[in-house]
Amino acid sequence: MVRAAVAALLVAGSLSGCGFQLRGANGTYTLPFKSIYVGLPDNSALGTELRRNLRAGDQVAIADKAEGADAQLVVLSETRGKSILSLNSLGRVREYLLTYTLRFTVRDAKGAELLPATEISLRRNMAFDETQVLAKESEEALLYRDMQADLVQQIIRRLAAIKPAR
Repeated sequence: MVRAAVAALLVAGSLSGCGFQLRGANGTYTLPFKSIYVGLPDNSALGTELRRNLRAGDQVAIADKAEGADAQLVVLSETRGKSILSLNSLGRVREYLLTYTLRFTVRDAKGAELLPATEISLRRNMAFDETQVLAKESEEALLYRDMQADLVQQIIRRLAAIKPAR
């Protein structure tokens, strides 16, 4: 038992001492371009969060116009949905399924596709109780914000994985 603990400490110590770090473990990614134009409106919550996360990396500039950017993120569609997932024995809603879907593509300055049309679709189940409507509305908004944050991280990971044409 003691030997296993000592061995685990030695392995952990040697890995931290050699500079080993999981790729992307600190939340920043190396993007293959210097500037990007984000094709989402300034008043879009998704666009605001995506720009903020891109700026946090300090390695890419957010361009105001598509013409001057090395890459352009073009949003093809963004949809949110809410559908009934299950009913109780009285026919009243017991659970909803919340969905958030984004389709986008990434092009270079010349208009060539760096990333073909990509769809990211997120789903969350939400239990519903008609006696707590206000609380459930707040929970729904919180779940959509959580999906939006998850979506932003997935977009950034896909941007980091692009291999630019040389």
